[in-house]
Amino acid sequence: MHKLDSPSQVKKFDPDGSLPSIDLLGAQIEQAWTGFKKVKIPKSYKKIDKIVINAMGGSALPGNICQSLFSAELKKPLLVINSYRVPAQVDKNTLYMIVSYSGTTEEPVSTFNEAKKRGAKIFGITSGGKIGQLINQGKMPGFIFDPVSNPSNQPRIGLGYTLGAHLAFFKRLGLVKLSDSQIKNLIKSINEFKKSFAFDNPFVKNKAKQLAVQMKDKGIIIVAAEHLAGNAHVYANQTNETGKTLSAYHLISELNHHLLEGLKFPTVNRSNLLFVFFESELYHPKNQLRYKITKKVVGDNKVSFYSYKLKSKDLLSQVFEMLTFSSYVTFYLAMMNDLNPNLIPWVDYFKQQLKKQG
Repeated sequence: MHKLDSPSQVKKFDPDGSLPSIDLLGAQIEQAWTGFKKVKIPKSYKKIDKIVINAMGGSALPGNICQSLFSAELKKPLLVINSYRVPAQVDKNTLYMIVSYSGTTEEPVSTFNEAKKRGAKIFGITSGGKIGQLINQGKMPGFIFDPVSNPSNQPRIGLGYTLGAHLAFFKRLGLVKLSDSQIKNLIKSINEFKKSFAFDNPFVKNKAKQLAVQMKDKGIIIVAAEHLAGNAHVYANQTNETGKTLSAYHLISELNHHLLEGLKFPTVNRSNLLFVFFESELYHPKNQLRYKITKKVVGDNKVSFYSYKLKSKDLLSQVFEMLTFSSYVTFYLAMMNDLNPNLIPWVDYFKQQLKKQG
């Protein structure tokens, strides 16, 4: 039996429920989409000329996904920031979203008063904490979710809640076109993706498990384009935080203007790096050609690479196919490293030191 097919491996290293949380992505989306229908949104919130989302870490990932997924549909500029400061452009015509899974993330929370002073149309998305208090006290509208389908309680593994809320909110504001039937079909698709990548599917048939093995002891460079750019950011975060493996992401075609020249040195690139390419027939034809040539250049430099071709037929489904895939891959990577995917000791240490020294 392969290590990644062993129930004892999961039992030993996943006591906090990361795998069940990944399995419940569809349930998270359904809960957020349905629950958001009860949220009261002021009519004035439709009168905006821009959107600014302030969030950190896993809570910022839904904004990154929406930014690339809806780039051809959103007629209002969308900016995702991770900051203690409110950008100068935020004013009374700005939809200013404060997103924090826990509701306690200090950077976005600290901007509430300044955004309010500017007259911004503020909206919160959270499971509780300080942001939840502000919503319950009527100081801003927002969506508070109960993360019953995320036993891990990690924002990056509970993306269905925050991302589902973003989709529902943008739909309610008339910023994007989404329907109940689309979300219902999306959840069905996610459950189909799971059949290929979930733990019950053995290593010999499971691309997520196979990629995790290739990723072990490598530095990971993730490559995506267009509507999957936000997903590349997600995958990099998951690889760092869940898989405990250093990673970064680059986008086609921007990387073609600089990164290729960096493959030569250090010479350990040949043994230490793995490029992971995400290819799509929905990309611009020139970008599809760029993928072909980029892979050849990487190979010619003796650097290893893996390529995953998205099978879904529309943008939204491809985003969730990649999200499902990357979530399982990085969980299996933690299993390969004999580590609990849920624990983040260095992030926790950093927060403790910041509090102690601040």
